[in-house]
Amino acid sequence: MLPNPILYSFRRCPYAMRGRMALKKSGVICELREVLLNNKPNEMILLSPKGTVPVIELCDGKVLDESLDIMRWALSIRDPDNWLIDIDGSKKLIAEFDRNFKKILDKYKYYVRFPEFPQIHYRNQGEKFLIMLEERLIKNKGKGLCNNQTTFSDIAIFPFIRQFAFVDKAWFEESSYTFLKNWLSKHLESELFLSTMKKTPPWKPKNKIVFL
Repeated sequence: MLPNPILYSFRRCPYAMRGRMALKKSGVICELREVLLNNKPNEMILLSPKGTVPVIELCDGKVLDESLDIMRWALSIRDPDNWLIDIDGSKKLIAEFDRNFKKILDKYKYYVRFPEFPQIHYRNQGEKFLIMLEERLIKNKGKGLCNNQTTFSDIAIFPFIRQFAFVDKAWFEESSYTFLKNWLSKHLESELFLSTMKKTPPWKPKNKIVFL
């Protein structure tokens, strides 16, 4: 048995971000191992051969290597702000962003790799999703995507909107998505997010243990 779960993570990965935020909110104490994506430790690959982050090894040896599974596991232990209130109703929305928005986001961010269309074309495609979120936030008075509070869906989607907004911050700040911009700022400035974004050196077996 491990004394604490071990989380393999990459600070800037949106999937890892949402996993860390749920773990932090739940109060689960876990060992944090920051990895380099171009030099992944063998210890992580042995746990999850697909080699993506986040990966968590639980105290009983069970391994979770999907960020949403990690979020659900953490919040099943302790859910102080009732994030799971929308877990069933948010599945379709989160799947839409994970499957479709993420593809557009990658093309928008790395448009030089996708020369079939100019960057603005990919941004226009992404805006269809921004409009959807803006409408949801208006309905919920700016407090959440699926409810009148922050819930599972907000944390699951937030890191990807952050990434989209940061591709061209000037454009995003000048855009008409008032509720979405305020929602993003609230999460970017939250103590929860900031506490999970502290820089740590890449993990090596002899390093001092770092806890999330």
